[in-house]
Amino acid sequence: MKNEQMQTINQKIAIDYLKFFYPPIRNEITQLSTQNNFAGIIQATVNYLRDLLQESRINIIGHHVKLMELIYRNGNPYVKEMIENLFIRSLGSFKKHSKSQHWNMIYQYMPLQFQEIYLEQQKQDKIFFNRN
Repeated sequence: MKNEQMQTINQKIAIDYLKFFYPPIRNEITQLSTQNNFAGIIQATVNYLRDLLQESRINIIGHHVKLMELIYRNGNPYVKEMIENLFIRSLGSFKKHSKSQHWNMIYQYMPLQFQEIYLEQQKQDKIFFNRN
């Protein structure tokens, strides 16, 4: 079996993946993509996961976090920056709006790289804004 490296994921390819990964919000993703609003698309995925959190659908959230990591891992610098600054940072709000057991499960579902980014963001927030 040949070990092939995955193609670098740019904004357009990431949008195609997100349309596939998020069928319930595919129309919203499509509309935002016609406006060239990649940040809005990432925010739409966060909003969708927040809705799942309110329904306590933690396993599905974990699945989507892992799918986002696939895009991140192979993303170009812009795609990675958007995922770090919008998607991963937004996961912090999940901690505030969920039961601690749910947050612990979500955190465990986060790939190690996402955990490291999240912890660094929390550390920087504490330094710059004196908050946890």
